[in-house]
Amino acid sequence: EVQLVESGGGLVQAGGSLTLSCAASGFTFDEYSLGWFYQAPGKEREGVSCISNSDDETYYSDSVKGRFTISKDNTKNTVYLQMNNLKPEDTAVYYCAALSLCSRKLWSPEYWGQGTLVTVSS
Repeated sequence: EVQLVESGGGLVQAGGSLTLSCAASGFTFDEYSLGWFYQAPGKEREGVSCISNSDDETYYSDSVKGRFTISKDNTKNTVYLQMNNLKPEDTAVYYCAALSLCSRKLWSPEYWGQGTLVTVSS
């Protein structure tokens, strides 16, 4: 059974930082790219960042570029999202995903975590 378990969400003031973690199990870690998506209240789920399993290339949405950093630890089967200079508009539920494709033009999630809430106060 594929499992993606996020942790690290919480309440932070604008300008602050959080690091999200996602522990993966039930599949061969390096056979999938990994990524983070978010869903704000009343909005559709959107891609935040992904890291390719083929070459470790990373991609970011324009809204987080320069503030967020994705990384992974293959020895721990864990992917991270370091979020700096957080803004109130970053408030959302953040979902970890295993992707069949992570490229400049297309991100294709196959499996999802349950999500972790990030709230940024002004």
